[in-house]
Amino acid sequence: MRLIKMEKVRDGRYLKNYILTYLNKAGREKQYEMVSRREIEKISDIGEHVSGVSIVATQEDRLLLLHEFRMGVNKYIYNLCAGMMEEGESVEDCIRRELYEETGLRVRQILNVLPPSYAAVAISDVKTHIAFVEVEGGIEDHSSENELIEASFYDKEEVKRLLKEAEFSSRAQMAAYFFTEKE
Repeated sequence: MRLIKMEKVRDGRYLKNYILTYLNKAGREKQYEMVSRREIEKISDIGEHVSGVSIVATQEDRLLLLHEFRMGVNKYIYNLCAGMMEEGESVEDCIRRELYEETGLRVRQILNVLPPSYAAVAISDVKTHIAFVEVEGGIEDHSSENELIEASFYDKEEVKRLLKEAEFSSRAQMAAYFFTEKE
């Protein structure tokens, strides 16, 4: 597989659409559509930019989950607190800001920040960190008028029930599953 050409076909406010032309393993051209959150100048820039963070947050023995309306699927789903890094912002500052904006909570301790991983490799080069944090404080809504977020803490039994009955983002579902399995 070899990428031979990239063409931007749409320049949206938040997403840029590209057509990538590849030579497949048989030597034939294949076109592939993808989106990026940023302007891609050259082929070597694809997948090189870290755009944000997803936060697996706990308080005592409870997991923080957001029940939020997501326009892309036109429904409420369970999700992790997450967001985009602002220009010049460190990962740690992004974690603190996003957590506060979406929940009103404060970081008590950052336990681990994983190296960046791709969020949706089938359609995008969006790359984010996953952070594991302990939080403190009470939940308050500081979200924008364009977000509908209900943040809550759930114990293991509640999370097990949600995993059987509710819809999740894939990262939140995986975090929730492993939360229920740890001792």
